[in-house]
Amino acid sequence: MDGPPRDDPVLIGIADLGRLMPMYLWIAPTGHIRAVGPTLSKLFQGVALAGLRFLDVFEIRKPQAARSMDEVRRLAGQRLHLALREKPRTGLRGLVVPLQDGQGMVVNLSFGIAAAEAVRDHALTNADFAPTDLTVELLYLTEVKAAVMEELAALNARLRTAQRTAEEQALTDALTGLANRRALDHALVRVLDAAARGGRGFALLHLDIDFFKAVNDTFGHAAGDLVLSHVAAILRRATRKQDIVARVGGDEFVMILPGPVDEAMVATIARRIIAELEVPVMFEGAPCRISGSIGATLSGLYERPDADRMLSDADAALYVSKRRGRAQCTIYGPGLHLPEDQRGAAGRP
Repeated sequence: MDGPPRDDPVLIGIADLGRLMPMYLWIAPTGHIRAVGPTLSKLFQGVALAGLRFLDVFEIRKPQAARSMDEVRRLAGQRLHLALREKPRTGLRGLVVPLQDGQGMVVNLSFGIAAAEAVRDHALTNADFAPTDLTVELLYLTEVKAAVMEELAALNARLRTAQRTAEEQALTDALTGLANRRALDHALVRVLDAAARGGRGFALLHLDIDFFKAVNDTFGHAAGDLVLSHVAAILRRATRKQDIVARVGGDEFVMILPGPVDEAMVATIARRIIAELEVPVMFEGAPCRISGSIGATLSGLYERPDADRMLSDADAALYVSKRRGRAQCTIYGPGLHLPEDQRGAAGRP
């Protein structure tokens, strides 16, 4: 035969047994613990296990509960599921091997799939495992995977944030922070769709800044930028949270006011805006004087509201405000007619 017979005894010292199996138990025939591996001892934080009854310290759960040492012996050679009886009730896997000459039995334990929790709960290190045990290496790989997944999740979150920021920037006027023409087009689609489905109507206002060119020519573009930012602040104050305010040109702005709205409400908002616009804006100690002309239309005037038609009619009403002397609001109505070559000219005078 190439090796010794299977039942030949092998002599090994307690210290060497602890190095080979750092979570072993040597149990006397009476069921009392005679020796404990160093890692298993560490789980009990200095409490001496030697002399304690095995079944008082450990609970065997599978393949069946054991309430006596005779029942434990009958489980020899089977894979056991155990747990500590005291908190944190760490789960264990084990194997019972009977010893010859009435020396009792050896139970070799491991953490099984609960290794990660055991390492955390008991502050175990690589030195607490047998040199041939791959538990720590597997835990390291698990931690690396978790770290990589966490970093990927963080990267995805940053990418989503960057995407949202880019989308917001694509829909925002850089100078004023208001919506831009693209955002206005999206908003018009939404309110028109709501109106078509029988929802609330809306008003559309087109504002052109009067005397803005004079400010730019007199004080320069820095003053013009200051004035535009000031106008944006006025429009924010004059409108509600659900309203849309967009800068659609150099000195042109469009407002969408969804919800129950009528001509009186539009006129009131327009007067308030114009009054604030006529308060001089100071630039380097000099007053910049502007005003505003507004053209407006209401979705309720149309059998089927259309974005291009409403923008055109608001622009026509704006042109009338300009022709009447500026600093006023005109609301489009069926009797308001302009030649086609005059539509859209409101920003030119």
